[in-house]
Amino acid sequence: MSEQNPQGGNPGKPNNLDPAFFTCVNEYLELTNRQSKQQGLKRISVASLYAAARFNAHVYLSVEGDVPASRKEFLDYMTNMYRRMLNEHIDGLGSERGIEVGESELAAEYAAAAAAQQAAGDGTDA
Repeated sequence: MSEQNPQGGNPGKPNNLDPAFFTCVNEYLELTNRQSKQQGLKRISVASLYAAARFNAHVYLSVEGDVPASRKEFLDYMTNMYRRMLNEHIDGLGSERGIEVGESELAAEYAAAAAAQQAAGDGTDA
């Protein structure tokens, strides 16, 4: 399952995702924002994580042919993907809101991407 990407792109490169993916994300966020007004941010944060874990377990058990053999790989894949997405959102939202968030775990990757973009703009090979 780790080689499949149901979003239609690379989760680390949101610009490659299908616009319908962001429609789905926005609808989900609208729901969580409404619920957080009644239940509080922390409670809905935990509820969202719980629901995501339950749904992802359902999908995994529905599509994976050899659960015992792939369970650890699946857990590692999902954990790493979530950590990366969380880092990206802390960095992005922090920047948008003018909040100092400390050094990103993705700082070296961001620097490499910026250098590659600059090299491409200069007409030189990276």
